[in-house]
Amino acid sequence: MPTKKTASKKDESLEIEKESAEKPVKKTAAKKAAADKPAETAEKKAPAKKTAAAKDAEKPVKKAAAKKPAETAEKKAPAKKTAAPKKTAAKKVPAAEAPVEEAVPTEQPVSIEAVPEVVEPIPAEELPQPRRSVAFIGSECYPFVKTGGLGDVMYALPRALTKQNCDVKVILPRYKCIPWKYQEKMVYRGEFQMDLCADGRSFYVGIMEYVWDGVVYDFIDNEEFFSAGNPYISLVDDIPKYCFFAKAALAALNYMNWIPDVIHCHDWQAALAPVYLRTLFAGTPIGGAKTMLTIHNLRFQGIFNIPTLKYWTGLPDYVFNIDVFKQSFEDANMLKAGLAYADMITTVSNTYAGEIQTPFFGENLDAHLRHHSYKLRGIVNGIDVELWDSSKDELLAAPYGRDDALEKKKANKKALQETLGLEQDESKFVLGLISRLTDQKGLDLITAILPALIDGNTQVVVLGTGDARYEDAFRWFENEYKGSVCSNIMYDESRAHAIYAGSDALLVPSLFEPCGLTQLIAMRYGTIPVVRETGGLKDTVQPYNEYENAGNGFTFDRYEAGLLLDAVNRAKTVFFTARERWDEMVLRDMGKDVSWENAAKQYRALYLELKP
Repeated sequence: MPTKKTASKKDESLEIEKESAEKPVKKTAAKKAAADKPAETAEKKAPAKKTAAAKDAEKPVKKAAAKKPAETAEKKAPAKKTAAPKKTAAKKVPAAEAPVEEAVPTEQPVSIEAVPEVVEPIPAEELPQPRRSVAFIGSECYPFVKTGGLGDVMYALPRALTKQNCDVKVILPRYKCIPWKYQEKMVYRGEFQMDLCADGRSFYVGIMEYVWDGVVYDFIDNEEFFSAGNPYISLVDDIPKYCFFAKAALAALNYMNWIPDVIHCHDWQAALAPVYLRTLFAGTPIGGAKTMLTIHNLRFQGIFNIPTLKYWTGLPDYVFNIDVFKQSFEDANMLKAGLAYADMITTVSNTYAGEIQTPFFGENLDAHLRHHSYKLRGIVNGIDVELWDSSKDELLAAPYGRDDALEKKKANKKALQETLGLEQDESKFVLGLISRLTDQKGLDLITAILPALIDGNTQVVVLGTGDARYEDAFRWFENEYKGSVCSNIMYDESRAHAIYAGSDALLVPSLFEPCGLTQLIAMRYGTIPVVRETGGLKDTVQPYNEYENAGNGFTFDRYEAGLLLDAVNRAKTVFFTARERWDEMVLRDMGKDVSWENAAKQYRALYLELKP
């Protein structure tokens, strides 16, 4: 996802008084920060009005009340310190001996140059009541680290919740790959040792904090687990890492004495938090919090052999049964355990919430989800309408709003055609495809019908990377249909914006799609989506009705190439024979509310349901 070129004004005003280290902090780097400056004076005072979370973050940290070795700190940093105690390095974490599961797929990477503009605070008297405190626990968050849609949600939803009178803290791993311009502004909040493994083995936990736009970001620091260049490597490395992270996040909340009403966990990487909370943390201050677990993509669950998970979690044997952890005779499932212990389960669209309770979409958890369906809800994601704004988009040849979209989209189409070497003709029907090139995204359907699409009046523009067979296929199509097909086997931020603005329609024929963002961005830019009726695509795209002149896209139901071709042909028919109706649909789509505001209101309602 793109970023704005101007840095946040609030970040510019927030100066750090301590001297920055010269390279990313390792296990002992948090202590060095403490030696340079006391924890409670590391930042200058922020503007007069602050969230409760920010105020709590500036107070001296306190020890957790509980003294159980598994969930609380054994050696805690004092609230005020001028120098950190010396500490020996922890032993290297051994890699578990087990098969490697496919790594979490990544969306196109996003370059991080600057943070978006700050959000103006809303007067307290205008905010909905009562106020609720929420701790987000997840493995990635834009702009610090992002590989896919989870990073967008962890960034946008907390910011939207601050406008709904929620005090939000986001807890993340402190990966070495986080840009130094963010790391150097992090403030040391404390450290402790935490028992983790079944044999009592303990690990260092450091807490580094970054406050931005009313949201407090606390990073769990441990060089042994988070020193790799990418957040996801393989399950051999990731299983120990996220067992540590889920437990450390809860222990850090206890340590800081920041007790939220709700702990909102995301995907399998944070799924152990509800299990830890109801077992090892039951008698601690944080034990009374409610938990919510959001499924962003059910395909990835954190499945590993039972002995390895027993060792790295340190959890009691009784949770490794068929109702909680046990997946098969040999394997345990981290996501399954989290679903069993969470007080509420959400996923990123209403349709997907129903689909995952069926064998086809359920990824072997459909029966488990049907059993817990009473606490399962679906809420459609939004997009950041400040980042995706065609009227202010500096990457476009001709920025436009609803009032001049019909003319300016033609200018953007001609610019796109010229840039990509396509035949320059504004009357052509341009189909865009911005996607990971994988089976999930329906690429086999597109490659099956692409020759039939090239009829002299249609051009196809592809942007993305993925499976080699699809990359090679689209390269072949470009060579075969020069001037009508352009395959960009890459991800380029400016080109993505140009395709959204210069295309007439966008293809999203996914086999399954929990929510989907590209169709929402396309509508924001006045580009008509052509989608399969699944997951969030079905919830966000209403099929065009020629009799009522209603709808905002073209859809098909069964996963068949012929039905996709029919949907594209229906779109082309309206484009070429009823252009005034097409133009009306363009303006309808641009006026559709695809922001996070509505989703934030629904999440707040669920928080109140959990904690009245």
